[in-house]
Amino acid sequence: MPNDAPAASRRLLLLAGTTEARQLAEALATTRSSPPIVVTVSFAGRTSKTTPMAGEIRVGGFGGIDGLIAFLRERHIDAVVDATHPFAAIMPFHAAAACISTNTPLLRLLRPAWDMTQRDRWVRVASLQLAARELRTLGSKHVLLTSGRQELAPFAALDDVEFTVRSIEPPDVSGFTHAEVVLERGPFTVESEITLLRQRSIDTIVTKDSGGSATIDKLEAARRLGIRVVIVDRPPSPDVATVSTVDEAVAWVLEHETPFEHGVAMRDISG
Repeated sequence: MPNDAPAASRRLLLLAGTTEARQLAEALATTRSSPPIVVTVSFAGRTSKTTPMAGEIRVGGFGGIDGLIAFLRERHIDAVVDATHPFAAIMPFHAAAACISTNTPLLRLLRPAWDMTQRDRWVRVASLQLAARELRTLGSKHVLLTSGRQELAPFAALDDVEFTVRSIEPPDVSGFTHAEVVLERGPFTVESEITLLRQRSIDTIVTKDSGGSATIDKLEAARRLGIRVVIVDRPPSPDVATVSTVDEAVAWVLEHETPFEHGVAMRDISG
């Protein structure tokens, strides 16, 4: 695809997939900058519907690190902001490697993880496989599963557990003995979450530590009802410059001169 951005512009690649990515794209679209910032928003394409966002939209992968390197060079990208999901396990490392190879500044916009309080009954595990094993240990019988529609396989073998599987798009639960699907998109309310937990006699929630506010109300509901929560910790992240708010990301973009000062701090991109 040809690049129609004006010659005197700064070209930013925004790796999207989160609320923060949308907010950042909107903020940059309304931010006065000279020369202007031209944003290309890239989605992985894992969902059938792409959230409308400001900027030029592209959907699909890059073809690995080499493909991303080629894209950065062909489109004359001046900087990259990685605002992918906290559980994106591959793209952050690909972005880090590609930006090092092309000497392109990279920032990760990563929302903070959730904090446990004294009233919580949380069990933290390192993977969904360990979460499924923990359900056996706990003797859970009625489980609200909110870990995403594409990684349900570890739970299908628990034939003595009744699952309520909540996701945005229809999941494949054909391998489950007992599973009822609830299609809903957050944000939710504490009251609606309490109602759901009571109606389905939920004794355990399984979720990923996505952070943010969109789905945090289930944790408050569990806190009030004394329900256990099995939380899957985030995967490793490359050691790059990282901020936790959209305002900080906007400031990072604006603080660079034209062209962007190339160079990214990176100590370890293994993983």
